[in-house]
Amino acid sequence: MTERIITGIDVGTYQVKVVVVRLPNNKDTRAMPQIIGTGYAESRGLRNGYIVNRSDVAKSVRTAVAQAEKASGIEVKKAYLSMGGVGIDEITSKGEVITSRADSEITYIDTEKAAQDSEERIQEHIPNRKVLHAIPLGYQIDNTPVLGKPIGMRGTKLEVETLFITTIEQHLTELITAVEEAGIEVEDIMSSPIAASFVILSKAQKRAGCVLANIGAETVSIAVFENGTPISVKVFPIGSNDVTNDIALGLKIPLEEAEKIKRGGMTSVVYTKKKLDEIISARLTDIFELIDNHLKKIRRDGMLPAGIIITGGGSGMSGVQEIAKNTLSLPARVTTLDPGQNGKVRDASWAVAYGLCMWGASDEVDESAIGIAKQTKNSILKWFSQFLP
Repeated sequence: MTERIITGIDVGTYQVKVVVVRLPNNKDTRAMPQIIGTGYAESRGLRNGYIVNRSDVAKSVRTAVAQAEKASGIEVKKAYLSMGGVGIDEITSKGEVITSRADSEITYIDTEKAAQDSEERIQEHIPNRKVLHAIPLGYQIDNTPVLGKPIGMRGTKLEVETLFITTIEQHLTELITAVEEAGIEVEDIMSSPIAASFVILSKAQKRAGCVLANIGAETVSIAVFENGTPISVKVFPIGSNDVTNDIALGLKIPLEEAEKIKRGGMTSVVYTKKKLDEIISARLTDIFELIDNHLKKIRRDGMLPAGIIITGGGSGMSGVQEIAKNTLSLPARVTTLDPGQNGKVRDASWAVAYGLCMWGASDEVDESAIGIAKQTKNSILKWFSQFLP
């Protein structure tokens, strides 16, 4: 049995990050993929996750991949890809089907038909969008809720409520094309918030209920979990760059100096800590109020026992944990990646790329987010292949 090499590419607005892992050559399904190489490059050609110059994106991907290839000694030919940016959205839908068997026993085919019915009902509401993930939130048999999967149970009518995570079709096509132009075959695509959750959140946190907030350069993405399942995904057009801009305006200094101050670096600028804290606190409060408003919309505000877990390149800002706790009235913590990977993954900004590798390495189809995502693997690529020459 040959070893498996899996690559994850996270095309973020600030940086393109590439992680290459080797899957151990044994039957231990609990063995973690070993990181053997990483690479990154400054992102060019993007704005809020949208591609504005495809050739620039392709160049950034090539640079990051070349660095990962040099570090790992492996030629990267194919990879799993993340889809982020403010184009990510969600919509829920209900589908139903009359059970097909004469004895009324519900089969896998019935669940598939119910899911298909729920997707058909949203098509007219999502023009120019493509479904990335279809996640069943719950089933009913003859108007009675079912705990778990209904297969093997009996009933006349099966209903399912499904969460659809969607993205703008044009941007998806542009991203795949840019990566293909860099010489990389795209194995599959996953939404960035879900990918990050694979390596940041524990099963206990997902079961109890939590929100993962990834603070990026130009966006903040969240994934809300309950009973081990993602129940909501949202991306907001605000990020750590807005904090940099606020510091530049508040202290009347160049952006470069403001970025250094935000990251805690040395600078010749004279300022008071109180003034800086006020500037950062105001913008972070805005960010967490947006998250709180979304939790209110889905009726989960103040109701997630595992609280908010904060990650991403902007998670290291001063006071972020306390501000989140006070704004959301939830437990809050800033988390990083497991440092046991020989230091190759240095901080939580690598979570998406590493999470993509975890997804690619997972063969089992289970009740977890990975299992749910696995069930829809390759559907995006099948759709995209019809546009290839």
